[in-house]
Amino acid sequence: MIKKLLLIAIVALPLSLSAQTLKFGTVNTVEIFNIMPEKATAEKQLEALSKQYEGEFMKMQEEFQTKYKDFVNAQDSLPENIKQRRMQEIQEMQQRIQNFREVAASDLEEQQNKMIAPLQEKISAAVKAVGDENGFTFIFDLSIPSVLYSGGQAIDATPLVKAKMGL
Repeated sequence: MIKKLLLIAIVALPLSLSAQTLKFGTVNTVEIFNIMPEKATAEKQLEALSKQYEGEFMKMQEEFQTKYKDFVNAQDSLPENIKQRRMQEIQEMQQRIQNFREVAASDLEEQQNKMIAPLQEKISAAVKAVGDENGFTFIFDLSIPSVLYSGGQAIDATPLVKAKMGL
């Protein structure tokens, strides 16, 4: 009796799987991201922040160069104690400039991530909605190089996602 049930289950399983239709789609999220109006706004904000940091960096750099030139020009006439103190000041300025550069780069990266995350979430929500509305089993992102082949069976859902997002 158990053998008959097992045989029926083995024969019926492939039949039930073949009766289920799988619908595959592809989407290019990078293409969608690049045409989003919010992307241009985020880029402008990041560019403005970058220019602020660049301006501050240039001021620090100019101050350093002035102090360094003054030191080089006067070092022969300075007592050893003052000479050591000024060399230390110059080294501290170099360290502040380096720290500023690192903090600025880190902040720019953090701001970029904060601005891009909502855009990625918006695309993801639109892809999910298109998948639900159109009965897709899977939608693969073509901008991620994990899809090695996209045959004739796969439907490009990029236009559907663009339409869903009003792009």
